[in-house]
Amino acid sequence: MTAKREKLVLVGNGMAGIGTIEQILKLGGAYDITVFGSEPHPNYNRIMLSYVLEGSKTLNDIILNDWNWYEDNNITLHTGTTVTRIDEESKQVVADNGLSVPYDKVIIATGSNSFILPVPGSDKEGVVGFRDISDCDAMLAAAKQYSKAAVIGGGLLGLEAAKGLVNLGMDVTVVHLMEDLMERQLDRNASSMLQAELERQGVKFAMGKQTVELTGEQRVSGLRFSDDSTLAADFVVMAVGIKPNVTLAKESGISVNRGIVVDDYLQTSMQNVYSIGECAEHRGVCYGLVAPLFEQGMVLAKHLCGSETKPYEGSIVSTKLKISGVDVFSAGEFLDSPEHTVISSKDEWKRTYKKILLKNNVIVGAVLFGDVTESANLQKLVKQGAVMTDEIYTEVMGTGCCGGGAKKGASVETMADEEIVCGCNGVTKKAIVDAVTEHGFTTVDEIKACTGATRSCGGCKPVVEQILQFVLGDSFQQAAKQGICGCTTLSRDEIVAEITAKGLKTTKEVMNVLGWKQEEGCSKCRPAINYYLGMMNPDTHQDEKESRFVNERMGANIQKDGTYTVIPRMYGGVTTPEDLKKIADVSLKYDVKVVKVTGGQRLDLIGVKKEDLPKVWEELDMPSGYGYAKSLRTVKTCVGSQFCRFGTQDSMGMGALMERKYERLDFPAKFKMAVNGCPRNCAESCTKDIGIVGNDGGWEVFIGGNGGIKPRIADAFCKVKTDEELIEVCSAVMQYYRETGNYLERTSEWVERMGLEQIQTVILNNEENRKELAARIDFALTQVTDPWKKILNDNSTRAALFEETRL
Repeated sequence: MTAKREKLVLVGNGMAGIGTIEQILKLGGAYDITVFGSEPHPNYNRIMLSYVLEGSKTLNDIILNDWNWYEDNNITLHTGTTVTRIDEESKQVVADNGLSVPYDKVIIATGSNSFILPVPGSDKEGVVGFRDISDCDAMLAAAKQYSKAAVIGGGLLGLEAAKGLVNLGMDVTVVHLMEDLMERQLDRNASSMLQAELERQGVKFAMGKQTVELTGEQRVSGLRFSDDSTLAADFVVMAVGIKPNVTLAKESGISVNRGIVVDDYLQTSMQNVYSIGECAEHRGVCYGLVAPLFEQGMVLAKHLCGSETKPYEGSIVSTKLKISGVDVFSAGEFLDSPEHTVISSKDEWKRTYKKILLKNNVIVGAVLFGDVTESANLQKLVKQGAVMTDEIYTEVMGTGCCGGGAKKGASVETMADEEIVCGCNGVTKKAIVDAVTEHGFTTVDEIKACTGATRSCGGCKPVVEQILQFVLGDSFQQAAKQGICGCTTLSRDEIVAEITAKGLKTTKEVMNVLGWKQEEGCSKCRPAINYYLGMMNPDTHQDEKESRFVNERMGANIQKDGTYTVIPRMYGGVTTPEDLKKIADVSLKYDVKVVKVTGGQRLDLIGVKKEDLPKVWEELDMPSGYGYAKSLRTVKTCVGSQFCRFGTQDSMGMGALMERKYERLDFPAKFKMAVNGCPRNCAESCTKDIGIVGNDGGWEVFIGGNGGIKPRIADAFCKVKTDEELIEVCSAVMQYYRETGNYLERTSEWVERMGLEQIQTVILNNEENRKELAARIDFALTQVTDPWKKILNDNSTRAALFEETRL
């Protein structure tokens, strides 16, 4: 006779609780499981809320376990339902809608709530917290109606909220009681670097300010501080901290302090009732970071399944975060005092900082900013209480500044089995190794589907790949081989080689001859093949408009309301009064909604109707700025030696020359440049695909920078003395990238994949090859034409693309 399955009820549908259920399922726990969630959604990743706010992801993108997952695992899910009481006598869980469910075991994982400052006006309209998807929705709605926001709190959530609102077009000020941002995770050096970076991204700060009142009538209109100064704001986000959600425990008579008090097996004061996550208090500590919550979940899952497990003895708190595109990390102790020995290095150019704290030569803490490749290794050393040695010093600090000679990433061979690789989903090294050895999985995508590792922020992907390589050995490279899309198993290099060997001329020919699974291909491979054909045969290839993305076909950026943005070229960010007058006249004539100054020193004409595009181009009579294309976007410049008292080189002149020379040429992805007249970096060369910095002796060249969703500081490539050398080197870098880059691969990814030394060897150490690359790009440049003029002179294309709406 089959034993009766015990009934397990989880109260809280968040990451900590569902993570525990996932562990129970993996261990084969024989429970009938019921889950209650107050929100109307399945389990989603709160860590990714900032991506929803900035618009790069939707709620569906951050769902961790969809509706089908609950059904597939025979889990009963009650969404939009709040449990109000646990009745120990009847062993029933009672919900606010009257539903009553029997239990044998209960896990309380109710998380935490935003702490709302108890100041006058905190209940006004326009004041929200930042904890769930509904808060994101409120912020997105506010950004459409209001312009000025204040975020109270300079911790992680506050900074993420601030950057998200800036991206939505709001004027945002972060108000923080302390003088340092993230003072609970970062030291003053890292905090000041973080503030400077966020200021560059458009966030304002009011530091050392205590909010005593939110002013306004029914809706908030501003903040008043303890020093009687004020700040105008028509929207306020409270991000001053979190408080454990202990309401259920209190109503049920369970022991509560700051959080729900639990022992080393996460047991509460009520028999058969457990608690984990932000709502739980263990040995006087409530943890608000992800890794400790998953550590608790693994102990509880094993305990509930009857598996042998060590008790939970607390966590050494470490933080690895990407705040608005900036990587920061801290572990253990991070504020130095006289009892510490401090090892540190700081690089203002690379914007990186590294600090290790020792007590009696034992590693007790670390802080990283900008470059966090050593985070897993340092976390392990702090957790182990390792003694600093010359070997460890070289390993984590490297031989150059800020780890210039350090190894890339930690050694997975020495990682403990229970060490968490994926912090977002609590996936350990052992779980990944088991997926390979027991299930035969060989790719990151298979590991993602099986364990959840990399399915959220993706920051752990390099470590997952290292584990795959460690377990699979020589077979990893072959197993990791993937086609450019699902239509083919051929890689980029194989396709290019076949095009050359077989003399293929068109996209359809490539797909037919090379045996595409889908005859017409897909939106991923068609543009890629069209690019490869054009790059290899610039003089004979006929560009296929149907294989281009919509913005490239239309010659303008489509907006969410169906209108378009027109961006005329301004070489080096320099224009003339005559051109400005033309822009103003055209903007008025065609009812342009907004004229915006961009970060690339140009003007965007936003809100042009589709049918008006050709007329706008014709009357502007300016070249296309290619704001829509996989090509050179801008060459940003400072005023340089023409006007600046610090300038040593003519950055405006060189920037305009570069932009005129390389405009209109297709690249694997969008391409940005900047030229500084001196090392003060006013044109932000360090985050461009090619950054050029002038000095008294000539020019310095940096490559592989990126200021986008995955920011990267550019690598120092070389120094040259003359303008001619500079142009030749830039030409060679661009052409080598064009010939070896994967389609849609930015140079930041290309440099990491190819290796900086490899690129330097090909270009700097081989003069003949460098000149051949430069000659090939010069030949390709002779074939390009301005797309706006081309459409204006082609009546059939013009009619097909822009006049069909009149029919």
